[in-house]
Amino acid sequence: MSYIQIADSSQVIETDVSFPSGGQPLMGRLYRPSQRVRAIAVLNAATAVRQRFYRPFAQWLATQGVACLTYDYRDFGASQRGPMRDAGATMLDWGIHDAQAARDFAKAEFPDAPLWLIGHSLGGLLTSFQRDLGQIDRVIAVASGFVHVSEHPWPYQALARFFWHVGGPIGAKVAGYLPGKLMRFGPDLPADVYWQWRALCTKREFTATPEWRDLPPEDLTGLRAPMRLVAVADDVMVPPRAVWRLMERHLEAPMAQKVLKPEDYGLGAIGHIGVFDPANSACWGDIVG
Repeated sequence: MSYIQIADSSQVIETDVSFPSGGQPLMGRLYRPSQRVRAIAVLNAATAVRQRFYRPFAQWLATQGVACLTYDYRDFGASQRGPMRDAGATMLDWGIHDAQAARDFAKAEFPDAPLWLIGHSLGGLLTSFQRDLGQIDRVIAVASGFVHVSEHPWPYQALARFFWHVGGPIGAKVAGYLPGKLMRFGPDLPADVYWQWRALCTKREFTATPEWRDLPPEDLTGLRAPMRLVAVADDVMVPPRAVWRLMERHLEAPMAQKVLKPEDYGLGAIGHIGVFDPANSACWGDIVG
């Protein structure tokens, strides 16, 4: 692990960091309060979302006395080290191994501070497959849940079905990776991330699919820390009922549930990704609770 660059402001100290996962360096940024640190939060990103998107939220969290680590998964964003078609990363690598490495790094940096895990979408989905769940003091899962393509509302469901069954498979097979930029979907993604993501959203039980055959054993009772499930009322990608399904993977964790409704904050919309957009910062206090 190494430190690269330090930026200081009156309230938040920002430090670019790197730490290893699976033999690859992951690039991250640590947001540290200038005053006493009351907790350290690891922010695991959603699929296809770069860590820099979470910077305003991480800065805000630090002003609340909570240090925050953001990072890019392997073969993506600042952690990409070569052509995307050569990337070997899987969604399993991202949601389990990289998330574990980030948690281990944060715990080593702040050994005496309570450890929080904040997972956005994918970032909170696979925690039950990680190890050492007893070291976590709090989990906040935001718009994170297991959702089948048939559970999306229309007309978004039509777009999702095209992505999983037509455009995405053709693009991934032809390019050797998901050409997100070309498809106007978002950033390019490693091929195996796409194929595992597809299985996750098109099969009723993803753990039984060939794409997820390398899953480590799941620990349904290892997490005993409080878990806050935050759903977004106008989230068409992961509707609230899918977020609540995450409770089935953590049987011993005390649960709290919160639905963010745009009208409660004077907002026209929040949405799946927009929940961390600074334009919607009015709801951030209710994310943390």
